[in-house]
Amino acid sequence: MRTRVTELLGIDIPILAFSHCRDVVAAVSKAGGMGVLGAVAHTPRSLEIDLEWIENEVGDKPYGVDLIIPAKYEGSDSGGVTTQQLIDAIPPEHRKFVDDILAKYDVPPMPEGVSESQIANSEDALFSANNAAPQLEISLAHNPSLIVNALGPPTQDMIEKSKDAGRLVGALAGRPQHAERHMNAGVDLLVAQGSEAGGHTGDIGSMVLIPEIVDAVAGRVPVLGAGGIGRGRQMAAAMALGASGVWCGSVWLTTEEAETHPTVKDKFLSATSADTIRSRSRTGKPARQLKSAWTQEWENPETPMPLGMPMQPILIDKALARIDRAASDPNSGAADLANYFVGQIVGNMNESKPAAQVVFDMVDEFIDATQGLYDQLQS
Repeated sequence: MRTRVTELLGIDIPILAFSHCRDVVAAVSKAGGMGVLGAVAHTPRSLEIDLEWIENEVGDKPYGVDLIIPAKYEGSDSGGVTTQQLIDAIPPEHRKFVDDILAKYDVPPMPEGVSESQIANSEDALFSANNAAPQLEISLAHNPSLIVNALGPPTQDMIEKSKDAGRLVGALAGRPQHAERHMNAGVDLLVAQGSEAGGHTGDIGSMVLIPEIVDAVAGRVPVLGAGGIGRGRQMAAAMALGASGVWCGSVWLTTEEAETHPTVKDKFLSATSADTIRSRSRTGKPARQLKSAWTQEWENPETPMPLGMPMQPILIDKALARIDRAASDPNSGAADLANYFVGQIVGNMNESKPAAQVVFDMVDEFIDATQGLYDQLQS
């Protein structure tokens, strides 16, 4: 296929695959698309290891790295705060509420000697510009073709360092005005992400959002469609709306390569498109995820409201680690709590297959869909 995105990125198929799993990233790049590694949960060392592994796997094929550098977060006005400062500021009632959830669902404590923390030991808070700075430096010391900021406009430092290193810069937009801010910052590629997507999203559906953002950028940079896209027909629809390709995340969570928790993966495979919710319960910002007892507990108006980013993930860090460890235990209710970020496309994710096969199936269905439209024009 030949679009502005394939030409810009040097790929054969305009499918970009966001994944925290390096195996998925490599598989999609080798299949002709571009894998983009989500780096937020990586320590500096684990990011180095994964980028080296990806480059050994894909050779000279392009891949990308996705960072989270929010424009606003707790402490950003004062130059950032440390994780310990945020821990000290967490209200006692929130700590008690999390403890009560774990007790209510009989989630056992971690075995002695097993780390409870999923957050990297760092002086800087997760989801902060300071925490992302070493991730950017490590990424630029390797060879990704594309650096993407997933939350808000890329910082000027990110733009300058990336472009000085000869890398392209992308950003996600949930509203036309977001696209304008990204354009003013100097991005090379925009992802128009509708509310159907997993993770952090806005509230505008992709059918409306994609053409709005395409019109807003007026051809200055190519646009990828995202949100509710995991099949060829959806890819064709996004491109009919003006996108030059698609950005997919959720659809890789049930692939054979995915590192998704087995209990959560089974939930995804049996879920419908109505089984997701935009909730602040994991990150402090609205993020679409699978409905579960966890989201229900935090949606209860009689309980504490989720804290802001990054205090909420710090508050629940150890609790989620305990839930994940116990989710396969039939004597615990942890499976009822277990969930993860996923979009409404989950209703179509009912079979586990290799990531490359997902790419090929999307392309085949895209061809059938576009050929079907062409045939209608000829009739």
